[in-house]
Amino acid sequence: MNKLEHGRRRFLRRCSLAGIGLAMPAHGEELDTVKQTELPAYEGPYYIVFNAAGGWDTTYLMDPKGVGGINRLYGENDILTEGGHRYAPTEKTREGGVSNESFFQEFGKELLVFNGLDYSVNNHAPCSRYMATGKLDSLAYPTFAALVAACRGQSCPLSFLTFGNYSATGNLVAMSRVPYLPSLKRIANADSMDGNVNSPYHDDFALARIEQAIDQRRRERKLQSLLPRQERAESMLYAAQVNSQALARVTPHIPDQLPKQRLAQQAEIALTSFKAGVCVSANLTIGQFDSHANNDRDQMRLIPELLEGITYVLHRAEDLGIRDKLVVIAQSEMGRTPDYNKGDGKDHWSIGSMMFIGPGIVGDRTLGKTDEKQFALPFDTKTLTVNEEAGIRVRPEHIHQALREYAQIESHASSLAFPLGVNEDQRLERLWG
Repeated sequence: MNKLEHGRRRFLRRCSLAGIGLAMPAHGEELDTVKQTELPAYEGPYYIVFNAAGGWDTTYLMDPKGVGGINRLYGENDILTEGGHRYAPTEKTREGGVSNESFFQEFGKELLVFNGLDYSVNNHAPCSRYMATGKLDSLAYPTFAALVAACRGQSCPLSFLTFGNYSATGNLVAMSRVPYLPSLKRIANADSMDGNVNSPYHDDFALARIEQAIDQRRRERKLQSLLPRQERAESMLYAAQVNSQALARVTPHIPDQLPKQRLAQQAEIALTSFKAGVCVSANLTIGQFDSHANNDRDQMRLIPELLEGITYVLHRAEDLGIRDKLVVIAQSEMGRTPDYNKGDGKDHWSIGSMMFIGPGIVGDRTLGKTDEKQFALPFDTKTLTVNEEAGIRVRPEHIHQALREYAQIESHASSLAFPLGVNEDQRLERLWG
């Protein structure tokens, strides 16, 4: 076994041990149509989903309540506005991160907020699944991030990146986990020793001849009758070679200085993969929002950290020249109760909010509403206004149907295989403007 073949096997073995999935070219007859060339770069749009795992307190962000003792940090007269948004003041109470004031002032004009989202239940597991997939009663459905990756760039080596939270794929696309930037560097330079581009296994001339020999052998083997296991093994070897060439495009975009913030570290892996054209979507996660005790302190530490992560993504995407192709979704699996428990915490609440930024999304808007007791008000899906007599309770499946339409994947075979059951008269027309 030559060094290149050994390197391929070690590369695949490392991916398996690290839980990293790689997109593979088709098997069987379809493989004949795939040439031994570098995979084309995916050029967008790119999707990032931020998950505030545990349940954020929306009254300290985009759905402020200054009455009825719902919060203890500000009053009704302290609530701030920016264009079409109302938000809680946090500059004086945050612990690090980015304040609501800074975030809404910078991004409010392109930000779409939806309040009064009804999760229907208030347990972590079903709520996380429901928010991620739009389907409450099934374990088989893919998350939106996985679905859009399958529809838009299934052949990308790192099509769907995930850093935790609910990440089901519906068996449509590989789930890729790259925990650290140095790990990405190693994967991107699989033809070099320990990912060091200055220590390749072979020089370019030798590598080209080896690849030519591998391709010739593959073509010869295709003329033979192979067992399915043999065919899959050879396809995996070929896929490792093609993916390796594509992943090498990541290297120039990996920063010399690694960010310290946990969301920024996840974001760098996703954004450099987007820029290299090897990734479609990423599922980013920040946890510990489940503030059953000391709600105010915990939320004032975590909400600013979340906003800091979103701000980092938008600024860094601008630096990389992909800002105009980036879609950002921020969500949580539940909200917090409108009253405090005996431990100064807040418990699970089945009403919450979402935020969106992206090309074609008209910002400076807050849709949906909760009343002064933080209950969702019925929403008219045609006029996009509160209608307590004829409106509906907007649930995750309504948002996911709208997301599929926004991404133009609602008619794709992968989407049709996982219907959401939203009636035509309940679809959120013109949600994105």
